[in-house]
Parts: sequence; structure tokens; C-alpha cells
Amino acid sequence: MTEQRVQRRLAAILAADVVGYSALMQRAEEATYAEFERLKREVIEPGLSRHDGRLIKTTGDGALAEFASPSAAVRCAVEIQERIASGRSSLKLRIGVNLGEVIVGADGDLFGDGINIAVRLEGVADPSGILISEKVYSEVEGKLDVGFEDRGEQPLKNIARPVRAFAIRAGAHSPLSDRLSAAPPLPDIPSIAVLPFENMSGDPEQVFCGQDG
Repeated sequence: MTEQRVQRRLAAILAADVVGYSALMQRAEEATYAEFERLKREVIEPGLSRHDGRLIKTTGDGALAEFASPSAAVRCAVEIQERIASGRSSLKLRIGVNLGEVIVGADGDLFGDGINIAVRLEGVADPSGILISEKVYSEVEGKLDVGFEDRGEQPLKNIARPVRAFAIRAGAHSPLSDRLSAAPPLPDIPSIAVLPFENMSGDPEQVFCGQDG
């Protein structure tokens, strides 16, 4: 018998998780469950669809998705966080994004460090924040309308080496043309500067003298 060959591919992985889910479930179990189901249905799944993401799996408090490009994964992450913030949800998400090689299971599930790093980055992201690996940063820097904050080398649980990470600050970066267009417009009516009159002739009667004398 020939050994089955392991299938691998490069993928951008997005991992999302609800902040403080266990405590929220203890306080309001049914409401917390219903709200996360609503977010998955109305925010997360439509966002994945718009950015060509594939949902790998969902858990009680999180979701894992695959994208063909890091740019698409980051755009989706930013959109999800902005929509949750604007919708006044009672829940907050942490999101981690990584670019790495993954093992493809027979059922389409993904495995390997490419997945694990995304999940661990999500775990140390700020509430309502997005944390990306250096690999993702090197691919998307300068291509997206977001700012980045270097968080340095992050020691991640069960990951052999620290991973340099960057936090995303949505809307913190914009092209120069956008900043210039945002400047206040000049007034439509020309401004007039009034200066004190100086009589150069020295004759006070010539100051207001017209043609009629």
C-alpha cells in the first residue's frame, strides 16, 4: 500500500472569539447565546461572503475562516469589528490573522501552525481589536486604509518561537489626497483686508478730494 500524501497549501487564517464568553454565559446564558448566533448570521457570515472567505468551523464562542489573500482577511476583520461596534452589540470580539502553510484534512478542515498562530494571536489581541502576524503585515502594509502598531515579539502558548505581531488601528491611515480633501474649504466671498489710510501729500484737504473738488 502506498502512503497517502499529505495535502498542504498557503492560506490566510482569521480566528475570532468572544471576549469573556464564559462569564457572560453565567450571567445571561440564553441572551449571550442568542446574540452570538445573531452576530454570526448577520455580521460574520456576510462579511466572509463579501471578502471570499471560507468558514472552516464555528465553536460556541468563536469562528475560524480561510482566505486566499491576507488583504482579504484583514479587510474582513476590520469590517466585522466596525459593524459590531456600530451596531451596539453586547458582545466584543478579538480577532487574530496569520499567513502560513496549513494541512488540509479529508473533510476540508485545516490543521497546523498556520492555524494555531492565528488562534493564539486572537487570544492576546485587545477586546474589539485585531492582531496580525508579521507575515500578514509584510503583505498588507501600504495596501489598506488602516494604521499599524508594532506590538513586538509575542510569546504564544504552545508555539516554539515568539511571533512578531502588529495591532490594526482602522482608519488611522489615509492617503495624502484624502487628508487634503478633508481640509476646510476657502470662503466663497473674497476676504478684504482694511488697512489704516496714510496721506502721503501732507495736505489734509486732499484726503477725500474727488473730481468736483
